[in-house]
Amino acid sequence: MSVLALGVSHRSSPVALLERMALSGEVRLKLMAEMVNTPAVNEAMVVSTCNRTEVYADVEQFHPGVAAICELLSDYTGVSLDELTRHCYVHYEERAVQHLFSVACGLDSMVVGEGQILGQVRNALKDAQYVGTLGRVLNDLGQRALRVGKRAHTETRLDQAGASMVSFGLTVAGRYLPAAADPRDRTAPAACPVDGDLAEEVTAALPAPQALTGRRVMVLGAGSMSALSANTVARQGAGLVLVANRTPERAERLAECLTEGYESVRSRAVPFEEAAAHLADVDLVISCTGAQGVVLTAEEVAAAGDRTARPLVFLDLALPHDIDKAVRDLPGVYLVGIEDLREAAEDTDAAGQVADLAAVRDIVAEEVAEYQAVRSAERVAPTVVALRSKAQLVVESELERLNGRLPGIDDRTRAEITRTVRRVVDKLLHQPTVRVKQLATGPDGAVYAEALRELFDLDPAIPDAVVKPGAALGEER
Repeated sequence: MSVLALGVSHRSSPVALLERMALSGEVRLKLMAEMVNTPAVNEAMVVSTCNRTEVYADVEQFHPGVAAICELLSDYTGVSLDELTRHCYVHYEERAVQHLFSVACGLDSMVVGEGQILGQVRNALKDAQYVGTLGRVLNDLGQRALRVGKRAHTETRLDQAGASMVSFGLTVAGRYLPAAADPRDRTAPAACPVDGDLAEEVTAALPAPQALTGRRVMVLGAGSMSALSANTVARQGAGLVLVANRTPERAERLAECLTEGYESVRSRAVPFEEAAAHLADVDLVISCTGAQGVVLTAEEVAAAGDRTARPLVFLDLALPHDIDKAVRDLPGVYLVGIEDLREAAEDTDAAGQVADLAAVRDIVAEEVAEYQAVRSAERVAPTVVALRSKAQLVVESELERLNGRLPGIDDRTRAEITRTVRRVVDKLLHQPTVRVKQLATGPDGAVYAEALRELFDLDPAIPDAVVKPGAALGEER
């Protein structure tokens, strides 16, 4: 049994492919269930975010595991095997562990250090547990990944190395919002200060509160990303926040929370089907609905009126994208999507956080080494158990033989002989079994376990030869 990681991310594939690879919650559950029904996969967990779709699995063998996972991903996403294999990456054993730990820390995120990915890994674990595809291997690995991510954020200043996806997106989108003449003036028109290519213009970030003070914002969706977006714009000074969601109750609940949590913010829910009608009333639209098609077309945006005097900015954080890309052709309308954020992130200067990033990488390396040591010790455990089981059988056989040859021994003497023989054998086995577990963590660890099997003619693969450690000849002391 071995750990395998296979997927696509913003580092390996274009946004268009990421959109096609995005998996809804229900689809993820079905995919994981079907994976563990194949002979090659024992356990499976899927991490699917706006920046990545990754499968973590416990597989019997490398090649059959990769083939089974790729075929199912192709079937469920409609992406051909040829296209998938051109853009996907595969990590195995220690590299797979290192990759998951790096992902959980935010080292592999578009915006390095963002904290949302830790919650997304936690949700992936919950989904796998719910559908029954999470076993001991991935549960242990996933729980350790969460611990590594927490260590990275508490023991270093990783949070300062990069903002969350939402905060970074608002920083980029804020460059398109005109500065109000007065903080109390929420409607003062001004020309958009940004011209030219986005990636060249957003390197110097405008402070978010200045960009969002008094702004009128509409949030499409009421899921975790949308709720985070709504709270972020409220905290950064937005004057009005409209929430539109297909489930009205969730939109109303989010709007109420904003009103109660931020005194200066007015917030209310609006029907999702009427979102286009409210475009004329807002300056910024943030969308992350999880829909499989666009939720606002260029025609609907154009019908909201001319935005030349007061620009309308869309921040589309969804995969697949929510906003029709043709809105870019409309005067006064600006669209910031995942691809734009990726280009902007590549231009940011992280030189000031080199020390913190190095510290996080040290934490990852330390945790990977510890995890591998535990795994190595677990691999030799069946051999140790088989050795103790065989010793127990030998002791029982010899005691039975002694009883036959000396039937007149009283019970007290017989019990003392039994305890003595067992103590002698237990002490003889103690040092070799402890030592082989220690040696198993080294580069040639498997050699020592194999030597034990050869010397004592053990076969830990035979179920009858392996008993629970507590049933073996004594416990290690």
